[in-house]
Amino acid sequence: MKNVFRILIVSLFFVACQPKIKPAEIVKLNGYWEIEKVVLAEGKDKEYSMNENFDYFEIDKTNKGFRKKVMPQLDGTFLVNDTYENVTVRFADDKVFLDYATPYMKWSEELIALSDDELVLKNKEKKEYHYKKTGSINLLDDGKTTK
Repeated sequence: MKNVFRILIVSLFFVACQPKIKPAEIVKLNGYWEIEKVVLAEGKDKEYSMNENFDYFEIDKTNKGFRKKVMPQLDGTFLVNDTYENVTVRFADDKVFLDYATPYMKWSEELIALSDDELVLKNKEKKEYHYKKTGSINLLDDGKTTK
């Protein structure tokens, strides 16, 4: 019985110490994110060493915005198409969710972690998507600044 009580106390400690994302921190979501790995529900990692696409988020003060897939180019620019997902940030039960909508479907992901250089999202299949903040890549070194 004592062991059960100890396990319960330790579990509550870890849950209570989990950092909570505040509404003012949502602005950190804006920008370009490159996926680093996916942690599958059974605990296995799938690493991504190089990506052809980045996710670009733009969320306004009303917690609404969009996510687009963009393709970085060697000159530091991005190829962009007209496809995007509407995003709404939702706070519920001490958790933060990103609710996506397209003309064809709707879904949500839980925002697990958000900092200046890290983003972790979890979907309903319990897959965790780990991203790092990124920007343009200019391998041509032509001296031009990128937008």
